[in-house]
Amino acid sequence: MNLILLGAPGAGKGTQAEVICEHLSIPTISTGNIIREALKNGTEMGLRAKSYMDEGKLVPDEVVIGIIQERLAKDDCKNGFILDGFPRTIPQAEALDKMGIVIDKVIDIEVEDEAIVKRMSGRRVCESCGASYHLLYKKPAVEGKCNKCGGTLIQRKDDHPDTVKERLKVYHDQTEPLKDYYAKQGKLKIVNGQEEVADTTRLTLAALEA
Repeated sequence: MNLILLGAPGAGKGTQAEVICEHLSIPTISTGNIIREALKNGTEMGLRAKSYMDEGKLVPDEVVIGIIQERLAKDDCKNGFILDGFPRTIPQAEALDKMGIVIDKVIDIEVEDEAIVKRMSGRRVCESCGASYHLLYKKPAVEGKCNKCGGTLIQRKDDHPDTVKERLKVYHDQTEPLKDYYAKQGKLKIVNGQEEVADTTRLTLAALEA
């Protein structure tokens, strides 16, 4: 089964990708990871991506798509794959179609913006060992201190409410239109993200079977 996972930053896509990966025994293909892999392996597309990155430019769609095409040609994708983080825009989705890559289902994990801001802005990370906590859901034993090493807990810039809101705006402007694109193809399945991860997982697995 060839899948695309959609969802705003902080909607919990990564966790669901892991579950589907295990359930169907297919690889998760994250754009960032495969670009890093292509750079490391020095593939033709990887070298093209490097030339843009060295100049501080965004890697253009055609190069990203070329890297994805290289990755999808590998043996472990024969029985299917999960695309996480791609496509992000309608032109990228259209390019995927033109390449002849058939997508069976698109799972969209939906969580209200307000809940995402609350979820992400409550995260705290130990600056010493990197352990993760949450002010509401996973409190440290001593406020502001890591349970494991006693290090100071900090809020990453990415988790600051203003940054989260900006990332959500970009998602709604650029990526959310993909829902209509795939709904018109009859491929979209919407999963309403729940407070408990296990409940979201149950709904995600049900959407795969539907």
